[in-house]
Amino acid sequence: MISSIFEKTKPVNFIILLVFLFLFYWSVQFYLFDLTMSNVEIAPSIGILTILLFSVFVVDFVVKRNKLTGTNSFAILFFTLLFVVFPETLGDNNAIFTSFFLLLAMRRLLSIKSLKSIKLKIFDAGLWICISSVFYEWALLYLLLVFAAIYIYDPKNIRNWLVLLSAGFCFFMILYGILILLDKPSFILDHYDFAIDYDAIFPIKWWTSLKMTLYALFNMALAFSAFVNLSKSGVGKVIIMRLIAFSFIIGLIVNVLVITENNNAVMITFFPSVVFIVNYLEFIKKPKFLELILIASIMVPIIVFVTKL
Repeated sequence: MISSIFEKTKPVNFIILLVFLFLFYWSVQFYLFDLTMSNVEIAPSIGILTILLFSVFVVDFVVKRNKLTGTNSFAILFFTLLFVVFPETLGDNNAIFTSFFLLLAMRRLLSIKSLKSIKLKIFDAGLWICISSVFYEWALLYLLLVFAAIYIYDPKNIRNWLVLLSAGFCFFMILYGILILLDKPSFILDHYDFAIDYDAIFPIKWWTSLKMTLYALFNMALAFSAFVNLSKSGVGKVIIMRLIAFSFIIGLIVNVLVITENNNAVMITFFPSVVFIVNYLEFIKKPKFLELILIASIMVPIIVFVTKL
């Protein structure tokens, strides 16, 4: 039943998932973070929630446009379910914004494979990554992903490598101009200090550390499975999967570097994780087994979340 619903791309699938994510977001705010109606800032909350819900559409667009998955709704289903697995990330507004802008960067970066307008796509990807760094300075590590894409697709054109410098310069000039208008010119030096909060990293919380470890190992296993299965599909898709795997590794590193008492950026790894999961599901030929996996994927996170409450 579940597989029959999400094996196709239908508007009703978006409605189901968006309504669920909307309700789940407020459930987390009120029950997990003990927010009260008197403490809710309506306008900022609506803005953050809008970005979160729009991220679902961006994920669907990127996977469909780049043919990372088949014509189904599994990607947006598991993107939504990962929030149930990691509900604490919904309390980190910086993570929501960073994840959204990184999705826009991935959209442009993965489209480089067409070898059309390469410089424009590199510029756009670099600019989106720089914008995401306003919320987490360590997001600049994703520029390594842009360098990797240039090296793979068109390394001999020296201008491709210089485009990133122009993107960084444009970002700096725009940001500095805005900060001057806001009378906060010191933001750049204060924000981009690339400090590491060792006190937040090293005290190991058993459940959180176990969950992250299992999450990382689970995705590594799925990535290995995807590379094995896709080796027969041609070099093009394997190269894209390498970039996605690299983005997952960078995401894990960034998540560790930005961990503080109030920050949790695991959300930035959701997109590559979704690609790995869906690619694995699409190689399952037994409908009953697929249905069983989907039911377990939905029920287990919800039960764990309710138990935690």
